[in-house]
Amino acid sequence: MLASEDRFDAVPAEPNGTAVLLLAGSSGRVERERAELLSTTGARVRAIRWFGGADQRPSPHEVPLELFAGQIGELRRDADRVVLFGTSFGAEAVLTTAAHATVDGVIAVAPSSVVWAGAHDGAWSSHWTLGGRPLPFVAFDVSWNPQSDPPAFVSLYEASLRLDAAETDAARIPVENIAGEVLLIAGGDDQVWPSVRFATEIEAVRTDHDLPTTIVTHPGAGHRLLLPGEPPAAGGVRMLRGGTPEADAELGARAWPEIRRLLCDGALAPRG
Repeated sequence: MLASEDRFDAVPAEPNGTAVLLLAGSSGRVERERAELLSTTGARVRAIRWFGGADQRPSPHEVPLELFAGQIGELRRDADRVVLFGTSFGAEAVLTTAAHATVDGVIAVAPSSVVWAGAHDGAWSSHWTLGGRPLPFVAFDVSWNPQSDPPAFVSLYEASLRLDAAETDAARIPVENIAGEVLLIAGGDDQVWPSVRFATEIEAVRTDHDLPTTIVTHPGAGHRLLLPGEPPAAGGVRMLRGGTPEADAELGARAWPEIRRLLCDGALAPRG
């Protein structure tokens, strides 16, 4: 059971039978405003804090997937469909969770196709555990040095993927296990990690398995998505994220019809 300060429920006036579990990324915040926006589709939305809260892991390090599975179970009691919506580390979380639990759809903003390393008290391990065991993960290239201030981490992630092909393959999220629709939203100027590359990799695997998948991109957008009416985000970890408020909002405008379709009636169809 999550503490009250670590969750927020947005309940629409006329529920459509869909429930959404909403996860932020490295900010660790509870995305109340986005939950309210998504609830205008008729979906009930629960935004949660998944690290740094009461009785939670202090950072994205060995976070149990059972945390998310438990929330899915609670939401399914009062919903016909459950959709997961996550951004950045939260996108990695929802894709990994959906590969091991039954959901009806996934919306992944700035996604990753692999599980990454996380640190706590100087110890490195997987972002996620399942059944108490850390999932395979991609370790970081310790020889990497930032070339800008604030740093753009995209080259770190790209270099780390090349370190050990077997390790990278073992850390791949088995997205072919996600039976529901998957919507991937990525900016072509993402300076945090190569989210368009990751989205394309996910789409390729799922296409090979005839699973419905859609990618929405914008070449000038960065790591953050601005949905209609959302102001530019502030705060979070100090880094370059790429994009501009205008391009990030254009990506949001492109993505919003797809998001509405998935949350309203699940009629998301794969694009050729």
